[in-house]
Amino acid sequence: MRILVVEDDVNLSRQLSEALKESGYVVDQAFDGEEGHYLGDTEPYDAIILDIGLPEMDGITVLEKWRADGKGMPVLLLTARDRWSDKVAGIDAGADDYVAKPFHVEEVLARIRALIRRAAGHSSPDIVCGPVRLDTKGSKATVNGETLKLTSHEYRLLSYLMHHMGEVVSRTELVEHMYDQDFDRDSNTIEVFVGRLRKKIGVDLIETVRGLGYRMQAPANGK
Repeated sequence: MRILVVEDDVNLSRQLSEALKESGYVVDQAFDGEEGHYLGDTEPYDAIILDIGLPEMDGITVLEKWRADGKGMPVLLLTARDRWSDKVAGIDAGADDYVAKPFHVEEVLARIRALIRRAAGHSSPDIVCGPVRLDTKGSKATVNGETLKLTSHEYRLLSYLMHHMGEVVSRTELVEHMYDQDFDRDSNTIEVFVGRLRKKIGVDLIETVRGLGYRMQAPANGK
């Protein structure tokens, strides 16, 4: 899962980014509204954390432009303002949720997890596919109750496929959501990670859809 943090406070941006990375997310950063708007307009994100009080272009304007352009990714607003009118303006502009500063990073992480789950049609913090259970809160996965030992890339791959169960996901889409903007992306590596993940899972849940990509779904018998 790939997150964009648009926050002009360098220390707060670093704190949020480090916490998100420790939770298994890929993170890009922007430090003003214009840069944030550009990245959100041109890169695919699973969720965006957006500060309202930004230089160059304020967060409400950034959000309004995204929504006017048809961008539907979940957006969590950060605001230092206590006025209820600012929160209403953010929601009316298309925000999915908001957090007022100062806040605990754990609250932001919990809200981001919830936004991503809901956007993918999941209400529970645990996503289940046959014998595989993904614990989005603990950033871990199990098979028949046994913990899977996954690398960060394998976890990101499994997480994305499980959030989009039943859907065909292309290699390009996986690459875009597994690596940040500065990474030297190579779609051929996805096949390697899928192969490793299949071996570790030990059950046939990841289907190769020739010419299109991959699809993860539980077997017909549910086991």
